[in-house]
Amino acid sequence: MSGDDEFGGWVELREPEVEVDEPTGPRPVVAVVGRPNVGKSTLVNRIIGRRQAVVEDIPGVTRDRVPYDAQWNGREFTVVDTGGWEPDAKDRAAAIAAQAETAVVTADVVLFVVDAMVGSTDVDEAAVKMLRRSAKPVILVANKADNTTIEMEATSLWSLGLGEPFTVSALHGRGSGDLLDAIMAALPEAPKIVENRPRGPRRVALVGRPNVGKSSLLNRFSGEDRAVVDSVAGTTVDPVDSLVEIGGETWQLVDTAGLRKRVGRASGTEYYASLRTASAIEAAEVAVVLLDSSEVISEQDQRVLTMVVEAGRALVIAFNKWDLVDADRRYYLDKEIDRELRRIPWAIRLNLSAQTGRAVDKLAPALRKALASWETRIPTAQLNQWLTALVQATPHPVRGGRAPRILFATQAGVAPPRFVLFTTGPLDAGYQRFVERKLREEFGFEGSPIDISVRPRKKLGPGGRGKAHG
Repeated sequence: MSGDDEFGGWVELREPEVEVDEPTGPRPVVAVVGRPNVGKSTLVNRIIGRRQAVVEDIPGVTRDRVPYDAQWNGREFTVVDTGGWEPDAKDRAAAIAAQAETAVVTADVVLFVVDAMVGSTDVDEAAVKMLRRSAKPVILVANKADNTTIEMEATSLWSLGLGEPFTVSALHGRGSGDLLDAIMAALPEAPKIVENRPRGPRRVALVGRPNVGKSSLLNRFSGEDRAVVDSVAGTTVDPVDSLVEIGGETWQLVDTAGLRKRVGRASGTEYYASLRTASAIEAAEVAVVLLDSSEVISEQDQRVLTMVVEAGRALVIAFNKWDLVDADRRYYLDKEIDRELRRIPWAIRLNLSAQTGRAVDKLAPALRKALASWETRIPTAQLNQWLTALVQATPHPVRGGRAPRILFATQAGVAPPRFVLFTTGPLDAGYQRFVERKLREEFGFEGSPIDISVRPRKKLGPGGRGKAHG
């Protein structure tokens, strides 16, 4: 499963399916320390990818050392949340500070969190002295850097003598991926995640309206009559799973029933077949939508494509029965593609014939390319450098005497790629489409849908500081 969308979804979480026969060794430990109310628990939630550490807008909520399991880039480690550290603390505050110091002593790496909006304080400077005595690697984290202005102000934190500060927004996820990469570089060799079973073949759903050749294509790859093929439309009712070898790799192909009607209008066997087809698309990673190239692109074809796009799956469009297409039909088909498929120009298109085997060897490279795009992640720094240049070259049109500005962007997740733009106000739909088009031109994403959402900064009234929705 992936991380909660509320936390950006940028950490891919998996159930701890670890082989008992292969000891992976102790997990390295990351301690998160700092004075009260700098956002340590929010940062811990960001790192572990779920809301587990208790967060309040008042200091002193966290009191003990609280460990959490975390993963990043296939590595496991433990992150320890601590209470606010203060020098010369008394009573309960002294016990909380002692717990934080113990966390530092037992950690492999320490994240020292400061408030980027406030800058360094006397308490921060005292904490640096304590950290130096521990002789542990320390990463300086400037939290609450919600925009570029605060990020620039955080450069003053060099004065703490801990090196370059990593500017992040634990609440919104800005800079989190780069911070995690730095943590991995500083940690001793972390144990690899070993699952009980290796990752199975990639799941491919063969979908399309009735009688476009889905079962014929499945049989072509399986080398046997795995699925019933008949010229009568609607032969396949249940999804048919087959492990087939395409391009030297094993894939799990699911042949599905042809969709004739909307699920809500279907009845009886056709209704349940439609539900199973929708479930097969949801369970797949990439869908191959077959169209009959000898016939006009129909409303049913459009409906199938919409189901795949709305499910967020990688997409390859295969124009089957190409052996039946003459020069005149090719001319009109090009016109139909320009008109009917203009909303998904990013889809990978192939011309093939399941009956004769024409060009079926091109399907495996197309599937790999679509899946690679589907799982692509752009580093936060690279994304924002590109976006800054784009906005400077082509700013948002002025509306009502002012133009909204994009403050920063982050990639919230993959499979499919999801991006969040933090702005000073709503963006025109046309400008949002422009950003998506330029994003594709720069980074590719061929064969994959991408999702771009906009979070305008919330207005708090005269004299109030705005913050982003969400």
